[in-house]
Amino acid sequence: MSIDSPHPTTPRTAGPLDVERLIQDLTLEEKASLTSGLDFWHTQPIDRPGAQVPSVMLTDGPHGLRKQDEAADHLGLNNSVPATCFPTAVTLGSTWDVELVQRVGQALGRETRANDVAVLLGPGVNIKRSPLCGRNFEYFSEDPVISGDLGAALIQGVQSQGVGTSIKHFAANNQETDRMRVSADVDERTLREIYLTGFERAITRAAPWTVMCAYNKINGTYASQNHWLLTEVLREEWGYDGVVVSDWGAVTDRVPALAAGLDLEMPASGGRTDAEIVAAVRSGALDEAVLDQAVRRHLTLLNRSLPARTSPGSYDEAAHHALAREAAADGAVLLRNENVDGVPALPLDPAGAASLAVIGEFARTPRYQGAGSSQVRPTMLDDALSQIRALTGTEVPFAAGFTTTATPDAGADAALLTEAVDLARGAETVVLFLGLPASHESEGIDRDTMDLPANQVALLAAVAAVCARVVVVLANGSAVTTSPWQDQTAAILEGWLGGQAGGGAVADLLFGVRTPSGKLTETIPLRLEDNASYGNFPGEFGHVRYGEGVLVGYRYYDAKRMAVAYPFGHGLSYTTFGYSDLAVTVTGAGPTASVQASVVVTNTGGVAGAEVAQVYVGDPQAAVLRPERELKAFAKVTLAPGESRTLTFDLDARDLSYWHPVLRRWVVEGGEFVVSVGASSRDLREASSITVVGEDITPPLTADSTLSEALAHPVAGEILRAAMAQAGDAAGAMPLDEGMMVLAGGMPLKVIASFDGMLFDQSQLDALIQAANPS
Repeated sequence: MSIDSPHPTTPRTAGPLDVERLIQDLTLEEKASLTSGLDFWHTQPIDRPGAQVPSVMLTDGPHGLRKQDEAADHLGLNNSVPATCFPTAVTLGSTWDVELVQRVGQALGRETRANDVAVLLGPGVNIKRSPLCGRNFEYFSEDPVISGDLGAALIQGVQSQGVGTSIKHFAANNQETDRMRVSADVDERTLREIYLTGFERAITRAAPWTVMCAYNKINGTYASQNHWLLTEVLREEWGYDGVVVSDWGAVTDRVPALAAGLDLEMPASGGRTDAEIVAAVRSGALDEAVLDQAVRRHLTLLNRSLPARTSPGSYDEAAHHALAREAAADGAVLLRNENVDGVPALPLDPAGAASLAVIGEFARTPRYQGAGSSQVRPTMLDDALSQIRALTGTEVPFAAGFTTTATPDAGADAALLTEAVDLARGAETVVLFLGLPASHESEGIDRDTMDLPANQVALLAAVAAVCARVVVVLANGSAVTTSPWQDQTAAILEGWLGGQAGGGAVADLLFGVRTPSGKLTETIPLRLEDNASYGNFPGEFGHVRYGEGVLVGYRYYDAKRMAVAYPFGHGLSYTTFGYSDLAVTVTGAGPTASVQASVVVTNTGGVAGAEVAQVYVGDPQAAVLRPERELKAFAKVTLAPGESRTLTFDLDARDLSYWHPVLRRWVVEGGEFVVSVGASSRDLREASSITVVGEDITPPLTADSTLSEALAHPVAGEILRAAMAQAGDAAGAMPLDEGMMVLAGGMPLKVIASFDGMLFDQSQLDALIQAANPS
């Protein structure tokens, strides 16, 4: 089945559209048409005298352009034009490199522009709530700070080339199971601190041209119809002025969606939902001013895209391939590097390639990107085996070792294992390529295990039994458990999904052409059951409960003092780094508080390398449960052997704040804070305790407030203590001594008022509440 994708017949306009004139001149039907698609990928044009509105193309990303070169099928999955397949977001995230990600964005923008596409659909900044999410390869991290900052960098890079982006999927889209209708049931504090912060940082810093709303519901309301999300938070609080576009097929009821803040429904609905908009305006059910505002945003988007459409330009495929190789190398994480005979297993010596064997189908047939709507048709494709042979100048022997089919073939696997063991027996070093087959992780499905396929684990055990130096290279878009087998290895290099140049990047790292500098942006637990979402993922009967609250990822593991395989922020190098001279200063108070931290980072090893310095903040005495520590800033610095650099980090009040569930705003609670700097959430090298002057966070007094809360209130407390003293002097009064307060302290004021003669009656309670809340 296919859907024709006619290209716009309207001429390219010579100058910018007169937005306000067009809004006045367009018919109601024409305005409604501009808020839905022409087909699968294009917006609707208008072509009549006095009203010329061009159509533009939006197409998939986010790690490469996926522009279909033939008729669009009903799922938008037909073959696409060749484009650079850059490393996926899981790999880019592990670079922790804002400047590098921005350069990747610039390259993506050049390719998007050269292909006459107005908006590239990405980046994805959803939080990795569970390692089982099938689309985790498209997301940066379990932490909103790095997700937001790297998302902003990619947006800025793409949009610097005159084409737009679509940050997605807004919001709380953290699973693929039942993704088109499931309700993410999550409290507001958790939403604000974990699931919205990444979007907020990227949107307010980089101003993406579009925001893509998610399929799912949030607390029972579809994201496409969620006025609180799309208007109150996104527009009124964050000041966003761009277009909100639906995920493809995410609109269930067009009229309330438009009223909620959704500007563009994609893909086309054949005019059916346009007619619903027209009818709603004519009946008075929808204010035409709401439609006009959506049209205004759409026309503004077109004006932003026009300069690039008149001058598409070109790009250098070879240069982009080289950039993809750089990014893949910098995003790979060296998890483990043990000494064998007194020497680290990595890097390998090219001169010793004669004693090397390469095993694993992924070395020959690379797993370099995820499955689903983000699949890119690469301009070229490196495999690690060829790149290792080219780098060493040796025809390094190879054995496949296992099959990668969705259905295991026990007979074939047994034969391949025997062949691989025979090869390993004569090698001093085996580089073993393991990972997840494409069928194990994709858009539309979640995994049911974190484990590697059993045939690969069995192969590793058999190879390790005959070779003392086994280096494992992983290819996977989501974290896999390593604890059951890591002790059988000398080194583990997590290559993630490295894009079309990932094979060359792995060769560079194995032989020391490049020094590993990637760091984990997600924790690798000992086992799936240790993850905070376990038992609450993926939900049932249309609901998924975010019962872990703000304790997501490392926040949970650190709070529980739980052992993990590899902590958030972990990543080894071929050199070492020292931290010293942490200095922290505090200025301001409450909403104007700020903290400046500086630290000296030194390359204490023998080769050049890059280190990611991570700044964490803890609030050990808060009135609410806060994580042990939270990432608030980071910087990647490249240093020569012996070189030192002073890094300075500026934190503002928001970095000290939490979302107050009663006041419903960000607050800085005064008291002690701990600022730590180090190489991971578990490898903190320097720490400083500081005191911050907070703000008044006294919640309003209500009839539901407890007696203890009322006594702690600065106004009500004085009134109550006086009343209690007076009551204690009255004959026959109930004594409110220490023992009685244990019982009465937790009682709501309205309950106490209902006990005639206990302390106060209802009229006195009303007066107390009014005195406590004069405004």
